[in-house]
Amino acid sequence: MPQVPPQSPWRIPLVREIGIILLVKLAILLTIKAVWFTEPTVPENGSARVSERLLGTPQTAPASPASLNEEEPR
Repeated sequence: MPQVPPQSPWRIPLVREIGIILLVKLAILLTIKAVWFTEPTVPENGSARVSERLLGTPQTAPASPASLNEEEPR
């Protein structure tokens, strides 16, 4: 009985199509990530804008830049 050499799964057209589609999707996702999500953005006067939007009153200017990251008790 002659032995049949193992065939590569890439010879099946469906496997090739799925592989190509997955590679294209991966390339698109990496491109989107590189274009839009390269670095985080911090809005200017973010806490003051949120305070004004939620409470209706503008926040007073902080004394130092270090206090931007700290919360104050009521």
